[in-house]
Amino acid sequence: MNHLRSFAFYALITPAIALGSSAALAQQSTGSQDQPSMQKNQDEMKSSTKAMQKDQSHTQNIGYMGNAPTNGIHASDLMGAKVITAGDEEVGEVSDLVIDRDGQVVGVVIGVGGFLGMGEKDVAIGWDDIQRSGTAKELKLRITQSRESLMAAPEFQPQK
Repeated sequence: MNHLRSFAFYALITPAIALGSSAALAQQSTGSQDQPSMQKNQDEMKSSTKAMQKDQSHTQNIGYMGNAPTNGIHASDLMGAKVITAGDEEVGEVSDLVIDRDGQVVGVVIGVGGFLGMGEKDVAIGWDDIQRSGTAKELKLRITQSRESLMAAPEFQPQK
């Protein structure tokens, strides 16, 4: 937000500086302006130009992505994905993602138990404890825990 404000400020002030500089140049050609004042105007214009270039270079360095990285997974593919045990027993599906302050997925929240969404509880499992296989459209998430251990696990309480 501060970069946007700086950019807007310089976008508004640059024309004023340019007009002031051209007026100073016109006065110098008639001999009515002294040399130190002219030098000051030129220095101000150079510093504002450098600041604008710095702000513009920041916007040019934004990392746009054309597509997902190799072996990358979209959050939309994870949400609702079925979670199965090592014994191929379906235990629930992903209802939420846990993301750390660096933007890395560190866990998934799985809705376990219940029937048709009633009586279900959320259990969080670390991302490193999940084996992923299949394609993005048919993603399979496998865990080593059993249904019984998930039912006995503490319920996940999201921070508000």
